[in-house]
Amino acid sequence: MKSELRYAAHPHDAKNYDTEKLRKEFLIETIFQEDEISLVYSMYDRYIVGGAMPVKKALKLEAPGDLKASYFLERREMGIINVGGKAVIEAGGTTYNLDYKEALYLGRETKDVVFKSADPSAPAKLYINSAPAHHTFLSKKVTLKDAEVVVLGTPEASNHRTVNKLLVNSVLTTCQLQMGMTELKPGSVWNTMPVHTHNRRMEAYFYFEVPEKQGICHFMGEPDETRHIWMKNEQAVLSPSWSIHSAAGTSNYTFIWGMAGENLDYSDMDVRHPDTLK
Repeated sequence: MKSELRYAAHPHDAKNYDTEKLRKEFLIETIFQEDEISLVYSMYDRYIVGGAMPVKKALKLEAPGDLKASYFLERREMGIINVGGKAVIEAGGTTYNLDYKEALYLGRETKDVVFKSADPSAPAKLYINSAPAHHTFLSKKVTLKDAEVVVLGTPEASNHRTVNKLLVNSVLTTCQLQMGMTELKPGSVWNTMPVHTHNRRMEAYFYFEVPEKQGICHFMGEPDETRHIWMKNEQAVLSPSWSIHSAAGTSNYTFIWGMAGENLDYSDMDVRHPDTLK
């Protein structure tokens, strides 16, 4: 298992970052590696972002040294969304089967987590988010049929999209972790527009279903001094609470949003309209 530690940045410091520094601090370029679990432990709400790609062998989830825990979910909860072939996940003595775009919530104190692919020729790609947890809630599989679905935007504004709220408090109980998936309709390229910040929560975005040779321009930074990071398919980006988080693609695409903090109210946003951004 590979684990990397990322420290938090003050917004005044981030204003001075060049392209290389922005990418080093906020972009997670490699989520999936064959027969590996890859994780980034961020100091933003101690959120963990990563992926597991079992191909030829099962992958057991261990606790990275930075956690100082006897097992990974000793003091944490986890959300998993499968963006690859069929997955088999063993957790706490229960076996879960996850198809494409299905999610799994694992509560605190879940032991013996193992990731497998049902078919090595079509390996699972398990996108992982994890946050500290103060209470143990029931683990649960969530499909798109279980999700709270909202359609937002318009074709005229190039932001017509379907928001699938998967691991949120209107669907199941969590401590602070929330995850969902937004699918942009053909002809639409903008996500999360108008933009917003929320000092009560940090966020992470994972972009996938980006067509070959196409790209994503992710916008971040304070609303009055924005920055951008060019991204490829199956990459993730960290978003501090003080930063906007939006993007435009050279094609339509899908992204998974995950967040943690003190507020589980999905609509808690400090909105900034496009004509006020700088």
